[in-house]
Amino acid sequence: MSFPIQRKLDGVFFRVQRDGKWLDICFSDLTEEEMDVILANRSEEWLKNMCKILGNTIRRIGDDLNITTSG
Repeated sequence: MSFPIQRKLDGVFFRVQRDGKWLDICFSDLTEEEMDVILANRSEEWLKNMCKILGNTIRRIGDDLNITTSG
């Protein structure tokens, strides 16, 4: 199986098993299937906090690289 490049951008790490080894992987570096497992059965408050962390990460990356979209 091919896994995304580990960029470690959001700083929210989870223990996941890949190829029989347990690894600490950043949320944004997980596969969609791994994300589904992490997000399953989480509270609304937990999910809101995760969204805020990811939103702040996107903002920081945009600010650091001075990028915007044309939309």
